[in-house]
Order: sequence, then structure tokens, then C-alpha cells
Amino acid sequence: MTRAKTLCCLLGALCGIGLATNAACGAGSDPLADFTALPKIDVHVHINGSDPALIEQARADGFRLITINVDYPDFPALEAQRSIATKLVTAYPQTLAWVTAFEMRGWDDADWQQRVLRQLDVDFTAGAVGVKVWKNIGMEFRDRDGRLVMIDDPKFDPIFAHVRERGVVLVGHQGEPRNCWLPLADMTVNNDREYFRDHPQYHMYLHPELPSYEQQMAARDRMLGRNPELRFMGAHMASLEWSVDELAKFLDAHPHAVVDLAARMGQVQYQSNRDRRKVRRFFIRYQDRLLYGTDLTQEADAQAADVRKEAHGVWWSDWQYLATDAVQHVPALDEPVRGLALPRGVIRRVYGANAERWFGAAWKPAQAATTSP
Repeated sequence: MTRAKTLCCLLGALCGIGLATNAACGAGSDPLADFTALPKIDVHVHINGSDPALIEQARADGFRLITINVDYPDFPALEAQRSIATKLVTAYPQTLAWVTAFEMRGWDDADWQQRVLRQLDVDFTAGAVGVKVWKNIGMEFRDRDGRLVMIDDPKFDPIFAHVRERGVVLVGHQGEPRNCWLPLADMTVNNDREYFRDHPQYHMYLHPELPSYEQQMAARDRMLGRNPELRFMGAHMASLEWSVDELAKFLDAHPHAVVDLAARMGQVQYQSNRDRRKVRRFFIRYQDRLLYGTDLTQEADAQAADVRKEAHGVWWSDWQYLATDAVQHVPALDEPVRGLALPRGVIRRVYGANAERWFGAAWKPAQAATTSP
């Protein structure tokens, strides 16, 4: 092997593990061209209407999507969410996949587990690539005796075992950002202040009678400890968005878990403004365990132009932060943010390869047609 070829192979290996610079790995000088060229996946959106606006913008910006159903009172009923998802996935199979959810209603009924399992099998047959469990478990839903149901309740075990046996992913949103347990004035990012101001029922600082942040995380970890082979995606950075050190401990403790970045980029940026090198090292070290997501939500009555503008703006801003060292202003913070300029190998994993590996056959037609930039 010639010296030039040896150096080329070495550089390729370094790019693959994220130890070479973007420039050395061939990243283009035009961030927008790079953004457009790289096939990308947003693993966490919510499409609650039949208009394909978000899907059309995804295709324009080089994204595939996973739309996630949620047992959430502000969303349409789960039956309606399921119908929307399956119709859109049928119409756009190369762009869209979906995650189902089950209802907590009827929890006290003797046949609740069997009803859930039957519905999940129907959804898996219809192509669902995962199952979402939401924060109402642990923060809101109570049984007939008034007991708050936590995610580690043994009654869930047969359901989680079935999810594991069917080879799909459990998407877990347990707890909330740690800011949720703080006064509004003490929260680190603007989007948390806005959300909990508008949703005081979920602002745990106002509800000291409910489980603490630490109790929520402990219940989730006990559930994973009882289901060690379960493929788990912690939504919203597994509610450990406030500390990459704590998130690293979680990933080390649960080798079958990954996390998405949805709606928590501001908390990451808050940390990188204080220690950019540490946050960048975290992304490089755990590049195989991080999946790009946004939590973009398209409501049924949304205007298509507004949906497309918001989606492109979020995707482009996040790209500048993760893939370049550009300085920008973001809504979550009142201070400028410098990008992490992650190596191209890391970007490819976070923006696509990890999702393809984790969700398997979700986009087989698109995978066959896609080539690396």
C-alpha cells in the first residue's frame, strides 16, 4: 500500500469515529449545500392533520420523518392519530414512518393488558416501528384508588415484553426537563419558561405533592433494569438534557438505550456556552447513541406555509449548531451560541445512520435509493 493510500485510509477511519476535523473529512465550505446534500432523519415529529406540508418540506430539505402518536389530551384521540399516520405513511412510504401509542383509559379493567396487546399487534401489522409512553404515566394518570401510576408498575411488564419480542422500539417520555421543578425565573431556557407558564398542570414546582424529578428518573431506570433487552429511545434526551455528564451515565448504564434530541437543543446550547469542549466531546464519544429529532408539531388547522417555514427554520438552525461553528441567536437563549462543528462522521450518525439502525425497516425503499454524499 502506498503512503498516500495509507494516509487516505487512516483519514477515513478517523472521520468515521469522529476524530478528524470537518475540513479534513471533506465537509463543504457551504453549510447550506452540505445541509441539502446529506440524507437526514427527524425521528420525533407529530403530524396531527392530513395536509402533507411537513412531509413536503422534509423532502425539500432532505429529511425523512417519524411521526409519533401520543396519549395527550391536547392532541386528537389516539384513534384519529393512528388513522392520520397510517394514511400518510401509505401515501409517502419513502419519507414517513410512525410510532403508535396505547391508552391508559381502562387501566383498572381486568382485560386492559389484552386490549392493549391486541391493538399494538394491529398497529405493528400496519407498520408501526415503535410504541410511545408519555409523561401522563408518572405525572398525571391515577388508578381507581387514586394512586399515581408510575412507569415501573409491573402491570406494564407484559406489554414491554411484547414490544421487545416484536423487535420494535419503546419511545419513552418520562418526567420533564429538570427546569420543570424550578420557579419560572430560575429556568435555564426560554422555551421551558413559556411551556410551563402556559401548562401549569405540568409545572412540578407548583405541585410538590407529586413525585420529584429524581423519583421520575429512578422509576424509568427501574423499568429498564427489569427489561434489559428492551430497545429504548429516551425522548427529549431522556429528560437528562441539563447535564451531558448525567446523560453519559445513563447511556453507560443502559446499553440498549439511545436518546433523541427533540425540543432540548436549547439546553444543550446552554451547556456548550459554558463548556463547549465538554459538550463536543460528549457528542463524539456517544455518536452512536444520539438521534436527531425536533418535536415539530403540525396541527390539523395549521397553515401549510407556516408549517413549512417553521420546519425549515428549526432544521437549518440545528444544522448550523451541530455541523458548523457559526455563531447564531436562538429563541431558547438570550445569548449568542457558537456551533459545535462536529466531524462529518458524527453528523452522519446523529442525522441518519443511527435512526436507520435503530428503526430497522422503516424506510427500506428510501434506503435502497439513497447514496451517501
